[in-house]
Amino acid sequence: MSKMYEYLKQGLSEAIDHASGKKTLRTKQVKLPKPPKEYRAKDIKALRRKFHCSQRVFAHILNVSVKTVQSWEIGQRHPNSTTNRLLEILESERKREEFFEAISA
Repeated sequence: MSKMYEYLKQGLSEAIDHASGKKTLRTKQVKLPKPPKEYRAKDIKALRRKFHCSQRVFAHILNVSVKTVQSWEIGQRHPNSTTNRLLEILESERKREEFFEAISA
């Protein structure tokens, strides 16, 4: 039998044991971060200027198109929550250092 079949069989067996009360699953409490700040046009433009970079360079850093950065800066569109988190990391010096250390390692 395939390894995948054995893995699925074991998982199903454990689920049945748990449902019947024969097995207790391990749990772990995790502290989740607060949702990121919502960045608006003026925030994005100010952050880009703080780093003294063009819209093209800023777009490259965020892995988005130049048109996306332009539309954010005029308020036509807003970053999604993932991009807001990345902007938050870039804005915070401590978080930014951790981020750039992680990607340069």
